[in-house]
Amino acid sequence: MLLAATPPPVEIPPHTGGLLLLIDGTGGLLTVAALGIALLLFLIIKIRLQPFVALLAVSIAVGLGTGLSVTELFGTVQKSAAVSVIESGMGGILGHVAIIIGLGTMLGAILEVSGGAEVLSARLLNLFGERRAPLAMGLTGLIFGIPVFFDVGIFVLAPIVYAATKRSGKSILLYAMPLLAGLSMTHAFLPPHPGPVAAAGLFHVSLGWIILMGAVVGIPSVLAAWGYAAWIGKRIFVEVPQDMVDAAEEAKAAVVAEQRAAGVATREEPVGLATVLAIIGTPLVLILAATFSSIALDPSTVRSVIEFFGNPFVALTIALILAYYLLGIRRGWSRKSLESVSTSSLKPVGNILLVVGAGGIFGAVLKASGIADALADTFNDVGLPVILLAWLISVVLRVAQGSATVAIVTTAGIVVPLVEGQGMSQAHLALIIMAISAGSIFASHVNDGGFWMVSKYFGITERDTLKSWTVLETVLSVAGFAVAALLSLVI
Repeated sequence: MLLAATPPPVEIPPHTGGLLLLIDGTGGLLTVAALGIALLLFLIIKIRLQPFVALLAVSIAVGLGTGLSVTELFGTVQKSAAVSVIESGMGGILGHVAIIIGLGTMLGAILEVSGGAEVLSARLLNLFGERRAPLAMGLTGLIFGIPVFFDVGIFVLAPIVYAATKRSGKSILLYAMPLLAGLSMTHAFLPPHPGPVAAAGLFHVSLGWIILMGAVVGIPSVLAAWGYAAWIGKRIFVEVPQDMVDAAEEAKAAVVAEQRAAGVATREEPVGLATVLAIIGTPLVLILAATFSSIALDPSTVRSVIEFFGNPFVALTIALILAYYLLGIRRGWSRKSLESVSTSSLKPVGNILLVVGAGGIFGAVLKASGIADALADTFNDVGLPVILLAWLISVVLRVAQGSATVAIVTTAGIVVPLVEGQGMSQAHLALIIMAISAGSIFASHVNDGGFWMVSKYFGITERDTLKSWTVLETVLSVAGFAVAALLSLVI
């Protein structure tokens, strides 16, 4: 059912030795929290400060402003048994997230370089035919978006959109928007993408429940987005951007040259569709099996084995090894080339992990300073359901600063204290995470890098991008929240 936060009365922790003590009582704590969020948005939007640095700076400022001592924030020079707020916040979230994101990134890179996306889209286009090509593109984005990041998915799949559009002579929006909806849905709702994985770590929710609720919430949402894509694709005509077609061909030739230089000498036969689906589906099935075994089975050897293989670390490692062999070694790749592809794929991950870790620090500071309890008490007085508050906070942060990941980790840090002590089930907590994730993709506009990628890759004017992509993201967000909220009434 929809529950408002019902925490115990606020007890402000007595901080001693603080560098600053600007506040007193609940009102002062809330003022510091509001100023902290305003400062975060100012640093990211106006100063253009890197989000990791902005989150870290604001966390320190909020901690000192609420009276946390330097020792509480940073620890001592001679380490004692006590762990500082910053260390516990950073380590607590990255211990869960870093391995999953790293393994998932390498898995996506092998699928990308091996040509799995082209095989997937070609088979789906043949299966559905020319009339249903937009649906085939949507399914391609939905399936291939599970293991790869949103921007990588655009880079790899855009040439396929160009080809489908040229054959049909219709607007590129008719093919690009369903594809983008699939990529965006998986990026927001499903592991191993950083947003839902980070939120799961902060809420201490099993990834099995995130996968299950992500599918249950995400599929109706993407269907609604596909409906809008079909409508807008018939009303705005956009030609294939020839300059991007040429650039894509040059990029593909460069990738092939790089692969050959690295020793990636693949055979002529394409990757099998069943192989691609098996590799993508293996970790999902194993993780879900472990989740349900903990519910359906009594403690036993069989349950222990299922839970071992369903641990996210083990499941993703198995999938990665399968990809190494089935898509690499069996098709002529050298061990050096596998190492090269895997290592290069991890380079962009550092920024994501630092942002996620800084979000963990922000949440830890809110809790240690007493702000979290003050927020919980105040939101309880407002009387709004926690799931609605979670979505609204995420929407505001997303629209203000543009990054979905920053919106998710910041909102999760604010919302986690609202649900502590309420005895919510893993399923219900997963739905709250889905609401946060849905809010994080609301109304992508000019402050979001994804907006410009969509505009430039598919040759859409800024005005038409607002009419198509921005509204598409809003449909995904609202539909996702609506489904999550309805499910929370019965779970």
